Amino acid sequence: MKPVGIVTGMLAEAECVSAAKAPHTIFCAAGSPGRARIGALNLVEEGAGKIVSFGIAGALDPAHRPGDIVLASHVEDHAGHRFPTDPAWRQELATSYRHIGSVTEAPIITTEGAVADVRDKATLFHRTKAVAVDMESAGAAAAALENGVPFLAIRVIADTSTFALPHCALVGLDEDGSTRPVTVLAHLAARPWEFVALLKLTWASKIAMSCLSRVASVGF
Repeated sequence: MKPVGIVTGMLAEAECVSAAKAPHTIFCAAGSPGRARIGALNLVEEGAGKIVSFGIAGALDPAHRPGDIVLASHVEDHAGHRFPTDPAWRQELATSYRHIGSVTEAPIITTEGAVADVRDKATLFHRTKAVAVDMESAGAAAAALENGVPFLAIRVIADTSTFALPHCALVGLDEDGSTRPVTVLAHLAARPWEFVALLKLTWASKIAMSCLSRVASVGF
């Protein structure tokens, strides 16, 4: 059996995949669609038979809450290009994941940077109809489709559409996908009013990460 190639944004998301029983290989793209594409290409070259973009996402649709699972019907990039996902595979996993929690099959969009502002989230939702936003899926999708490999994006909501990401959280990811707590704390010291928002984001992210682990334990 060929392994499933899994592209994440953060090392913490990659650690959730440890619960998966099926053979898999992982690449951490650290919030970059360009790195995600290169990583997915490498995974295919190493023998991956499928590609999954796996991790947390921000909600654009006001109906979604932390812990909701989104299986992308297609992924759109910042230029408006659309990449379809494998429908049969998606529907199979949607059925498997429904005992975990809410599962939605709907479009997601990949951006070059975090969409932090509530108004920007609303604008993106109304323009694209995407229910969630991430920073890796379109790159991974492009690489998979270039090579005729089935692709799926599995995302769990962390921040809601009505939550503005604090600035201190936007500097917390290193290029290898690890977190930078010292940098976050330094920015928080200069912007102490963001403390409550950071706590709320930490809580929501823990819910999302717990759901990701349960998804991985069910399998791909």
